[in-house]
Amino acid sequence: MLRRAVLPLMLAFSCRGADSHARAPVADTLARELTPRDSMDSVLTAPRLINERTVVVFWTRASDTLHPDDAASAMQDLNYYTEQITERLKAWGIPLVLTNSDTVFLALPNNRRRPIVLQGLEYPFGYLLVDPDGPERLLSGVYADDELLEEIRAYFDLPDDTASTRPRVTT
Repeated sequence: MLRRAVLPLMLAFSCRGADSHARAPVADTLARELTPRDSMDSVLTAPRLINERTVVVFWTRASDTLHPDDAASAMQDLNYYTEQITERLKAWGIPLVLTNSDTVFLALPNNRRRPIVLQGLEYPFGYLLVDPDGPERLLSGVYADDELLEEIRAYFDLPDDTASTRPRVTT
């Protein structure tokens, strides 16, 4: 008798569609956007398509293997240093994209795509600098904001000053 009562319940719960779980709206903070409840519970797991110079912040599913305290510390540092550079990136016109996917696709001419795989790295989190006109630069792990800005400046060949005012010439 118990078996007959449990079987319909098991069938009802196992037949739910993949989209039946209600998802909370994406928060504005980097921590909430990059931290799914588990590595597969996020819209960020879909591979990103990049078609312009971009800084990608990644936190892949391999981070599930980290000790919880180490993962929390790394996430906190990654969030802090990323938030420190967002205004500078906006001034340079470089978008910041977040992903939990193991792959990012670069849009190429002729409607082709080149995959950039984020697996097998020293750390399962970090930054990917992408310029469609050249090779990508992978920065695995956490970088302090000054180090990260220097890497971004060097990769994208950006000026040190983001001021939009022109210098005055006097004679």
